[in-house]
Amino acid sequence: MTQIANILSIAGSDSSGGAGIQADIKAISANGGYAMTAITALTAQNTRGVHAVQEVTPDMVRAQISAVRDDCRVDAVKIGMLGSAQIVAAVLQGLRGMSAPIVLDPVMVAKGGDRLLHHAAVRSLRDDLLPRATVITPNLPEAADLLGLPEAKSRDQMVAQARALLAMGPGAVLLKGGHLGGQDSPDLLLDGAGEHWILAPRIATANTHGTGCTLSSALATWLGRGLPLSQAVARAKDYISDAIAGADQLTVGAGQGPVHHFHRLWPVPA
Repeated sequence: MTQIANILSIAGSDSSGGAGIQADIKAISANGGYAMTAITALTAQNTRGVHAVQEVTPDMVRAQISAVRDDCRVDAVKIGMLGSAQIVAAVLQGLRGMSAPIVLDPVMVAKGGDRLLHHAAVRSLRDDLLPRATVITPNLPEAADLLGLPEAKSRDQMVAQARALLAMGPGAVLLKGGHLGGQDSPDLLLDGAGEHWILAPRIATANTHGTGCTLSSALATWLGRGLPLSQAVARAKDYISDAIAGADQLTVGAGQGPVHHFHRLWPVPA
């Protein structure tokens, strides 16, 4: 019997359930993994924005990771919101010696513009954590933040920025191009084997809260299930595209609603 993959998400909590740890648990479960967590921050937020953030102490973050590792097999790790340089350091200590694939989603700014990673922590994330990642999954604003450059406005600029990120040490870069205009939503996977474009039609909906968390968690799950990177990315891209397409079936909040994590499992509302 094939074992179900255990996926550890290290991220912040979203009280509205659309992003963060809550989205991670849903995406991991929907893609056939068993979700385990280490919470880095509590956020009071809804579909209209973030109202308050309270970071968990670095010692508690480290303790959560240690408790999971002491008892449970970890087949892959997804890292999301970290908040501070001290929490980055705690995560690095907690993951020391781990050989499982690590998917790093460098969460920096919420969709509403609220800063979720202190400016002082960007250097720690870039210099210390990126080289530990199997793959990083920034969107275009996050890539620009990491590089100290203007946001990419074309596919050529995406390639240049992905190469610059790869030079920082991660095993691969999945640069998400959803912020580009056009009919397609182009993502670029750059690794030792070269450039791979993953395209999907752009879906007309305002309900895209949690897309980055959801994609990175799905990717971690498929890596934990043993797929090679390119196949895992393809599965994760298909999943998030369908989750966005199904988002309007939900009625959550009056702002930017969540994607539909369980679109394949729940009946379509009549």
